[in-house]
Amino acid sequence: MLGWSINLFRVRGIQLAVHASFFVLLAWIAYEGWQLAGWIGVIWSVVTLLTFFTCVVLHELGHSFTAMHFGIGVRRILLMPIGGMAEFEEIPRQPMRELLITLAGPAVNFLIAGILWLVVGLRTDAEYPATAVGFAQFILHANLVMGCFNFLPVFPMDGGRILRALLASRMPYLKATFWAARIGRTLALAAIAVILFTSWIPWIERPQDRVLPAILFAFIGVAGEMEYRATRRRDEEDAHWRTVVARLSAAPAGTEPPQLSVGPIGPSQA
Repeated sequence: MLGWSINLFRVRGIQLAVHASFFVLLAWIAYEGWQLAGWIGVIWSVVTLLTFFTCVVLHELGHSFTAMHFGIGVRRILLMPIGGMAEFEEIPRQPMRELLITLAGPAVNFLIAGILWLVVGLRTDAEYPATAVGFAQFILHANLVMGCFNFLPVFPMDGGRILRALLASRMPYLKATFWAARIGRTLALAAIAVILFTSWIPWIERPQDRVLPAILFAFIGVAGEMEYRATRRRDEEDAHWRTVVARLSAAPAGTEPPQLSVGPIGPSQA
């Protein structure tokens, strides 16, 4: 399903793509704007959404440029209705590198929020008038929320990756990934239950407002489990080839190498 995307342009060699489902969100936001204020509402809502996702792209570029600094290739940045995702060629197994790459994304959001705070100040209420200042205030708050939200320890969100990096400094990488994914899945399920069955979240008033956040946490839970399995599979492949090399190296000189049964090994996933 991640292949249902449209390529837009490249930034320093990184392909920016948008998932086809994003246009469903765009249409829904435009319809909501039409219901509120006709064509003016459509324009305001669409511009606000596109500006918000521009901040999402900048967040992902923060991760990507830091990864490239460490020599890690970045295939693309994919925008979806639930956010963005940078696809790396590999995830560094050095805890400090993963920590720096992870922190770079929220740091971009806090930088944007800081710049806007210097320009327009910070309002404490949730009212955003239909003015340039009101628009800037909304983007400021959105970046603060985005930066803080990503620190939730729900793997593979940024907070979950920070947790994995900290665990990996104390235990084997695969075990750290297992526990980060297990904790993340538990918290994701708890978040879905809170979103769907409680009224604790004041800004969720209508039933339809619960759908997208629930889908977001469901996707995060599944993605965390998929990354753990990919990490385990890569470790198994590496162990398999180490065994192959060791057996070939142990063969006496002048003898035929031992016959090894080597099954098909797929490409590793990061």
